[in-house]
Amino acid sequence: MKKTYAILGAGMQGTAAAYDLAKFADPEAIKVGDVSFEHAKQSAWRVNDLIGSAICHPSQVNALDPANLAEFLKDVDVVLSCVPYWMHPKIAAVAIETKTSMVDLGGNTEITMQTLAMDDQARSAGVTCIPDCGLAPGLVNNLGCWLMEHLDETESVKLYCGVLPQHPKPPFNYKLTFNVEGLVTEYDYKAVVVRNHDIALVDTLDELESLQIDELGEMEAFTTSGGTSTAPYTFKDRVRSYEYKTIRFPGHCERMRIFKDFGFWGESEVEVCGKPVIPRYLFYKVFGDALAKIEDRDQCAVRAVGVGKKDGQPKTLQIDIFDKEDEVTGFTSMERLTGFSCAIYAREVAEGHVEPGCVRYETAVTGTKFVDEIQKRGVVLKFS
Repeated sequence: MKKTYAILGAGMQGTAAAYDLAKFADPEAIKVGDVSFEHAKQSAWRVNDLIGSAICHPSQVNALDPANLAEFLKDVDVVLSCVPYWMHPKIAAVAIETKTSMVDLGGNTEITMQTLAMDDQARSAGVTCIPDCGLAPGLVNNLGCWLMEHLDETESVKLYCGVLPQHPKPPFNYKLTFNVEGLVTEYDYKAVVVRNHDIALVDTLDELESLQIDELGEMEAFTTSGGTSTAPYTFKDRVRSYEYKTIRFPGHCERMRIFKDFGFWGESEVEVCGKPVIPRYLFYKVFGDALAKIEDRDQCAVRAVGVGKKDGQPKTLQIDIFDKEDEVTGFTSMERLTGFSCAIYAREVAEGHVEPGCVRYETAVTGTKFVDEIQKRGVVLKFS
């Protein structure tokens, strides 16, 4: 029986997810909802044009208005929440009431825990909710799962990911490919890792290391928050170490630390010219708008390294992804690796392959299954 899907947030990742569903999920229909009806129309029409079928239907919807959202979710089997991370639990509560399964792009583990806390309600409603189904968190943890599934014993898992401009411009050598609020969250909050089989909270923009990427040369990697999601809590008894770092061009980490160390991401009001200002919101506006104006195609480097034993012998496994913007569809690498990943999980849920309840990402679908699916999308994985 064909399923009806809904996209909340007709931005970059939501549009890519709608395209993937249209192409691979054989849907009955896809509802594309956004607070801006114009954005919803543009997203739906783009997908319809690429697919050659009027499968997507635009809607104006306020995701923070429970009644409006409930009406939008009526007769929807699975909703994909592609809005800013802090909205996901609010949407999940309404989705459970309307008996609509849900996946989201996540981005903040504390917020994810709020969704997972609704497990009893989701089970009673017979629906499935899976947070953190994007790139990092998301895809990177599936690669970690693949490594663990292909080792008899796993000592450590190290995950790396960076979405970067193809023609970097100083001083930051970076192009904003998602919401600036999410970027600051990654750079400012604590990172959750496993150290010696225990959960540890480590500082972000720290533990800098050099990384050699064949297609890019020497890069840097440093701790950021959110990338591991709940995997450390799930795997801490199985692995001694599990961690995630973000990849950037050399020098980026030091420059961003200036903003962090000098209070530009503060959340308490300060007075400027006699008016109250919250530094973080000012940063979102000034820095975020400036980065968003940078025009360049993107590229993404992902690496996953697992160390352990296979057949009684020491073994190291590595997976590398180097992906660029698709010139045929126009989808950026960030959109492909984030939106497509979320759509894979949505289809798994719709087809009944994941049990009801609020399910941790890393336990919902095996790494092997996900790796098989993402490769069908033309994403090339290199195994070594």
